[in-house]
Amino acid sequence: MIEILSQTALATVQDLGRLGALGFGVGTSGAMDDLALAAGNLLLGNDEADAAVEIQVFPFELRFQVACAFALTGADCAATLDGQPVMPWWSYQANEGQVLRLGPPVAGPGRISRAYLCTAGGIDVPAVLGSRSTQLRGALGGYEGRSLRQHDVVRVGQPGDRVRRVGFGLVPPAQVDPLLQDGVAGMRVMPAAEYDHYDEASRAALWEQSWKITPQSDRYGYRLSGPKLSMTTPLELRSHGIVPGVIQVPHSGQPIVQMRDAQPSGGYPKIGTVIKADLWRLGQAPIGSMIRFIRCDWDDALAAEQRNRTYLDNVRRLTALYRSRPGLA
Repeated sequence: MIEILSQTALATVQDLGRLGALGFGVGTSGAMDDLALAAGNLLLGNDEADAAVEIQVFPFELRFQVACAFALTGADCAATLDGQPVMPWWSYQANEGQVLRLGPPVAGPGRISRAYLCTAGGIDVPAVLGSRSTQLRGALGGYEGRSLRQHDVVRVGQPGDRVRRVGFGLVPPAQVDPLLQDGVAGMRVMPAAEYDHYDEASRAALWEQSWKITPQSDRYGYRLSGPKLSMTTPLELRSHGIVPGVIQVPHSGQPIVQMRDAQPSGGYPKIGTVIKADLWRLGQAPIGSMIRFIRCDWDDALAAEQRNRTYLDNVRRLTALYRSRPGLA
C-alpha cells in the first residue's frame, strides 16, 4: 500500500492505455510518456504495461505503508526518500513507513514535466475495459475513476511475490535519442487528410515556426499558440474518428494536438499528426515551452517506432542480465 500525503491534484493511475474501445466512444488514456512508464516497470521486473502513478503537479509526497521496490522515471524531480536523495531512472527499495517526496522538475535545457512512480508488481486497481488507466472525463479506471487525493491508500503488487533486485538504473531515452530542431524540442509529424486545403504560407509556418504550448493544455489536448493557419477555402466536416497525435485546427487558426485522453471523434480539419513514436516527447513538453514540428513520412514513422522498441528491448535484456548475476539479492 502507498498513502498519498500531498494535496497535489492531477496525479493519476495510468498504464499503456485502453486499446480497442474507441468504437464504444471510449478514448485510449494511458501514460503521456509511455516509454518512461514501460522502462520503469522493466527496471523492477514488471510487465512493461503494468500500472503506475503519473505525477504532473509538484511537490508530491507519499508514504509506503509496506516495504516495496520502486523506480522513478520521467522528470528529474530531485526526489528524496526520508530525506535521502533518490536518483531518477533508478530502482530502490523502500521500507515500511518511509516517505517519498518529489519536488518540481529540475530546470535546464531539455526539462521535462511528468514523473512516473512504478512499484514492484504494479499499482493494483481494477481493470476497466482491459486497462487500469484513468479516464477522468468518463470517470473510468484508475482509482475510483479520478485523480489521487490526500489520504488515498492505493494497493501495490504483493511485496515479495518475486525476487526484486534493485540498485541500478537506466539512461533516459531523451539522452539516448534526442530530437531538436534549431535548438527547440522537435516532434515528427506526418501531413494529414486536409493538409493540402491550407494555404502555402500556413503549410510553411507549420514546419518553419515554433509553437508555444499554452496554459489551456492538458491530457485531453495541447492548445498551441503561433502563426494563424488558414485554409484556401472554408471546409465543413462531419465528426469522424480521431486518435492521439492528430493536429486539428479550429476556426481560430491555432492548432490543437489531441493527447492521450482525447475524445474518439471530432470535426475540425486535420493538418497533421504527431507520430506515435514521438507522443512521449510531446507529453513531456512543459506548459509554456516551445516546440517544433518536423515533417516525416510513413517510413520515418516506422523507423522511429522501431527505435523506441529497440530501446525497451535493450532495457529488458540488460535488466535481466543484471538480475541473473550470482550473489545479488
